[in-house]
Amino acid sequence: MTTAASRPSVLFVCVHNAGRSQMAAGYLESLGAGRIEVRSAGSEPADRLNPVAVEAMAEEGIDITASAPTVLTPDAVQASDVVITMGCGDACPIFPGKRYEDWSLEDPAGQGINAVRRIRDEIRSRVEALVAGLLDGQAPVQSSTITGPTDPPDRSSR
Repeated sequence: MTTAASRPSVLFVCVHNAGRSQMAAGYLESLGAGRIEVRSAGSEPADRLNPVAVEAMAEEGIDITASAPTVLTPDAVQASDVVITMGCGDACPIFPGKRYEDWSLEDPAGQGINAVRRIRDEIRSRVEALVAGLLDGQAPVQSSTITGPTDPPDRSSR
């Protein structure tokens, strides 16, 4: 169980761990900014990442090329607070005390970039909601983007 001093942990699971779960992990790494431990695995891992998923994530400024498909283990599930499955059926072991969610998402395998972009965008939306829920009450990470007024100040009244 997560304590105040520890980070929550999330495991994303899909069949091949080459597309959906890798995109979700990439988004969570980015949006969680080190405040959430991220894992991903597959029930039948592929040999390599889906190159179209890699391309779609690169368009978002997220590089997932260092990731590799990994086999799902009971230890990965046991070590996670939240387990999110994406089409892997009954392959995921169930442990008491874990939060499980099943995200019904289209498989990007064999899809073109436009279809993968739609899947990617749906994953981003879900990961944003997940981050908000997991980090509720935690101070936000400071952004490097400086925002200010969009219009220059009115100097005519001097």
